[in-house]
Amino acid sequence: MSIALRQVASSIAAALVAATMAGAGASAAVARQPAAPEQVTGTVTVSAAASLTDVFPVIAAAFMKKYPGTTVRFNFGGSPALVEQLNAGAPVDVLATASEPTMWKAVNAGRVNAPFLFAKNTMAIVMPAGNPAGIRRLSDLATPGVLVAVCAMAVPCGAAARDLFKINNVVVKPVTQELDVRAVLGKVMADEVDAGIVYTSDVKAAASKVTSVAIPPASNVTTTYPIATVIGAPNASAARAFVTYVRFTTSAQGILRAYGFARPW
Repeated sequence: MSIALRQVASSIAAALVAATMAGAGASAAVARQPAAPEQVTGTVTVSAAASLTDVFPVIAAAFMKKYPGTTVRFNFGGSPALVEQLNAGAPVDVLATASEPTMWKAVNAGRVNAPFLFAKNTMAIVMPAGNPAGIRRLSDLATPGVLVAVCAMAVPCGAAARDLFKINNVVVKPVTQELDVRAVLGKVMADEVDAGIVYTSDVKAAASKVTSVAIPPASNVTTTYPIATVIGAPNASAARAFVTYVRFTTSAQGILRAYGFARPW
């Protein structure tokens, strides 16, 4: 890419950061697709939010089919922990978090390039298969004796659960606060709690292993997912290609829809 083109790309990237991370979901709708890298090969390491555990490997398989000679390696976990690892020097090419505020920390630390919003999620109530506690609505979680699991407040799914309870005027005293949403789902599937607050996509992933209650849109909260290449990525070319593939291809976006994620624009 010529120096002039890089300057134009840099200007576009700066504008996208301001628009995307300002919180306007519509900003992603006008995001311009970057030029495809000339050569894509080797391993791309992706640190991704735990809620992407099921869908990202499927997207990666399609990506590797498009780019023979590439391998995608994942590091899944709570979004804040992923940012901390990155800031500590973890050799990562791509970062995908479950909330914009979490990505902002990496942006402000100068660790990632301009992010793109690529997915949106909502919250759901999940119970062990058969729903032994008889949970029917969000307010049931406030019933004395009902054991509820949520994510820790520092994690996007925990902040979302907090906001969910607040807007519905429900006071819930969780018995456990987990480091990521898959840990909450694990507690529910193991029948260690009566219910948990997870993402809608997690309910879809668990399928018949759990019972769930959908939360009406007017009473629900959403979280949007940004993805970005890491500044100084070990495999910058493949990183750019993967981010472009996730955000801009109908293949990746179709896979996200199939796994319960909505468009953020």
